[in-house]
Amino acid sequence: MLQDFIAWILATVHDWGYIGIFILMALESTVLPVPSELVLIPAGYLAHQGQMNIGLILLTSTVGCLVGALFNYAVAMWVGRPFLERWGRYFFVRPELLHKTDAFFVKHGAVSTFTGRLIPGIRHLISIPAGLSRMNLGAFASYTSLGAGLWSLILTLFGYFLGGNEALIREYQHFITAGVIAFVALIIGGYVWWQKRC
Repeated sequence: MLQDFIAWILATVHDWGYIGIFILMALESTVLPVPSELVLIPAGYLAHQGQMNIGLILLTSTVGCLVGALFNYAVAMWVGRPFLERWGRYFFVRPELLHKTDAFFVKHGAVSTFTGRLIPGIRHLISIPAGLSRMNLGAFASYTSLGAGLWSLILTLFGYFLGGNEALIREYQHFITAGVIAFVALIIGGYVWWQKRC
């Protein structure tokens, strides 16, 4: 079944082109398990072959990510927030925790949203606490787009330069992930240092 799912993703990118990338990346930014690596690395390879344009791949991918993230944000704000305010104590989410989350996102929402978009496993969930805390929508959209655009660029270039060499892709994919996580750690470390100086 997993192989069928992967084959469907690859076929969608190949057959639907930019619309397929937009749809799949929007789904990836919600809670559905669509790995962005399986969308953008093949798209980068198609760009390498001259069948797609890197700029349009990045545009449709970033906009798709933003649409999916805004969906999570809206559901968290309009459904999740009222639910937790009324019933949260039964799920160990007390009002004090919500207030702490609000305060955290007022102060650190920008860096959390940007770096969260670069971390696998967190990237599609970071919009939920942002929505729960009612983070400023303009700031949320801006930093989501920056993080999603950077992630899309990395994966697309990965597929472009390694071409169709699946063995190399499998070999170096872990290094890409580790490099991005190290980059995120540097950003967070610099941010913490800057906050302490202020």
